Amino acid sequence: MLKNYLTVALRNLRSSKTYSFINIGGLAMGMTIAMFIGLWIFDELSFNRYHANYDRIAQLWNGHTDPQSQEVVGTVGMQYPVAPTLKKNYPQLFKHVVKAGWINDFSLSNGKENFSKPGQFMDPEGIEMLSIKMIEGNYSSLNDPHSIILSKSTAEAMFGTEDPMHKSVRIANEMEAQVTGIYEDIPASNKFGTVKFFAPWELWVQSHPYIKNFSETDWDNRAFAGYAEINEDVTFEQVNEAIAGLYKENVPADFYATIEKDKPFVRMFPMNKWHLYSEFENGVPTSGRITFVWLFGIVGVFVLLLACINFVNLSTARSEKRAREVGVRKSVGSNRKQLVTQFLGESLLVVVLSFVLSLILLALLQPSFNLLSEKDIQLPFLNMTFWVIAAGFIIFTGLAAGLYPAFYLSSFQPVKVLKGTLRLGRLAALPRKVLVVVQFTVSVTLVIGTIIVYEQIQFARNRPVGYNNNGLVSVRINDPEVRKHFDVLKTEWLSSGAVSSVGLSSSPMTGMWNITSGYSWPGKDPSFEAEFGMCLVDRAYGKTIGWRIVEGRDFSEDLATDTIDAIIVNRAAVKYMGLKDPVGQQFVDTDQYGVPKWSKTIIGVVDDVVMSSPYEPALHTIYYYRPEMFGFIQLRIDPSVSANEGLAKVKSIFDKTVPSAYFEYAFVDEDFALKFNDEQRIGKLAGVFSILAIAISCLGLFGLASFVAEQRTKEIGIRKVMGASVAALWQMLSKDFVVLVIVACFIAMPSGYYLMNAWLQKFQYRTEISVWVFVITCVVAIVVTLATISYQSIRSAMASPVKSLRSE
Repeated sequence: MLKNYLTVALRNLRSSKTYSFINIGGLAMGMTIAMFIGLWIFDELSFNRYHANYDRIAQLWNGHTDPQSQEVVGTVGMQYPVAPTLKKNYPQLFKHVVKAGWINDFSLSNGKENFSKPGQFMDPEGIEMLSIKMIEGNYSSLNDPHSIILSKSTAEAMFGTEDPMHKSVRIANEMEAQVTGIYEDIPASNKFGTVKFFAPWELWVQSHPYIKNFSETDWDNRAFAGYAEINEDVTFEQVNEAIAGLYKENVPADFYATIEKDKPFVRMFPMNKWHLYSEFENGVPTSGRITFVWLFGIVGVFVLLLACINFVNLSTARSEKRAREVGVRKSVGSNRKQLVTQFLGESLLVVVLSFVLSLILLALLQPSFNLLSEKDIQLPFLNMTFWVIAAGFIIFTGLAAGLYPAFYLSSFQPVKVLKGTLRLGRLAALPRKVLVVVQFTVSVTLVIGTIIVYEQIQFARNRPVGYNNNGLVSVRINDPEVRKHFDVLKTEWLSSGAVSSVGLSSSPMTGMWNITSGYSWPGKDPSFEAEFGMCLVDRAYGKTIGWRIVEGRDFSEDLATDTIDAIIVNRAAVKYMGLKDPVGQQFVDTDQYGVPKWSKTIIGVVDDVVMSSPYEPALHTIYYYRPEMFGFIQLRIDPSVSANEGLAKVKSIFDKTVPSAYFEYAFVDEDFALKFNDEQRIGKLAGVFSILAIAISCLGLFGLASFVAEQRTKEIGIRKVMGASVAALWQMLSKDFVVLVIVACFIAMPSGYYLMNAWLQKFQYRTEISVWVFVITCVVAIVVTLATISYQSIRSAMASPVKSLRSE
């Protein structure tokens, strides 16, 4: 019986090559997309699962209530005493509590060559907490304050085939350390995946005396990171509840009185939410990349659905071709159950063939997909779980695609079929029409979404950034020798003709590294806890970046007092402070008790400089001189010199003047472009999926058009004999399909608007959805439809009526 079913199924596939190709090819495309999306989602969901205690590790999150909006806001920046206080006072809750710096690039030297590698300083127990896989050394490898552990790739880059253990490494040309461990490179799908070395927190403290100012009683500066692993017998909710009174119970009473109105607290931000739930709403992580996971999951289901619709449509459309077969089989004793089994078996055969083809496509397209998605997704062909899921996937898809055709075809009555009196009627085509509308509704909605994502990216990319980033280069000060020789560097660069201006800053041009509070100004509400972005700059900074002064003046290199008394604010800060005439006003910094530390005069207001997210309003920012905080050199390549030539001269002078330092630079416009990476990557993926979704829909449409043209061959012949033109016949055959696509467009337009408007709400700086997006998309959909069906329509219309009417 099974052999008979298989023989019939193969015979039907061979006898209808066009329909078989459309069914198998369409399903294979849908499956390939669905599997790629599934692998992408799996990669997203498995982020950070490298760590053995992934579900019990958290980052410390510092929150408070904004007195003005009453909204809970916060940051992962932590005050110095928090980690040791949690460790000391709550041992029943925590297995590990770790102080750490931020992941940054540092120069590393083996005594012969300089390298630049991302690294992190943290308490020694951090590597055990993170379950770093040690190749050499162990979890006590960072107990010596002058130790360092390297990733395998970094050790090989620095020492080649030599044994790196116990070799000396100089960090940032100011810290001496000895290699005490080598660990496996952490996967890229991990927060610490970029970290190429870990060093003890104590080494950082010893080399940066200013950190000692943040004693265990200084609860004002949130400049550090903190991580914790909770004990097995407690939950994050229990820990959050237990440490709710951390500040009230441990902060000095007189200082707590000044911050009590803000209701400060520390909360656990679990590792399983770091990647997918990075956006907070009222103090709770609610969204982030999880939005894209849901989005692509839905897209994958719908694309597979489109392919299944093709199968259903073509199977039911060809029902009259199979009607006599059903009639004969029923008349010789086949029951409906046997027929359903046969048709479902045919469906499963098509799905299996499609799955085999999709595996081939998966292997061929894997490198391109990884390049497009910027991931390193490996095909799980050796994973038994994959094949179990694949088997379930085949059965589910086979049933989803074959159930309706199976029950539909098996329902024919043999008497009517064999007498030739079976008439399917107009309503027989209704399900097919509904499914075509569903196909194109999904496809058009995807295209609308892709276009709006692209428009939003372009809108933010073309936003005025408040400075001139053409030819602007940011050089990181990663070595104390650079500071010592800065004046020589500046003189040499300017005299070389390659550089037109040089300035200094504490933050890169594309990031705000310091958020501070504790300021006052004339007319400030005493209860208002103001926060500002703080960028420390020298007097040549504004001239170098080309910012625009809108009130007052810029810093002057001829006025020494500008290094002591002057401060510049941006437009956003003026609005934030509510000042009508800011120039000449006093801006005061106070300590944690409200005692003034310094007072500076506002000498100018600049246009807002976009340093953080291009999708958000510019942060209210203050600029003033503080040389010990300078971490970046901003220099402008002279417009008369090519970028490559200018940069070569800059590097040559740098290497000659400071041979111990690693020349670490970035073109500011390229750094700014990186801020759009996530949206661009998602937009590209969505664009590819949209094109493939339309291709699958058009493939099905082509099959239906072929069938309709074949079904109406005699009608076309009669109409031609009666004088109908090719154009009239083309219009007759195309009209029904175009109407269906127009209906799909009218459904897709409000759906697309609703979904994309909701997505745009996450951006404060966003584009408006233009009506032209919908008009152009619908016009393109109609044109593509006509192009798809016109071949068959025109071919049938031009056929000789003699052939079509021969049997009459």
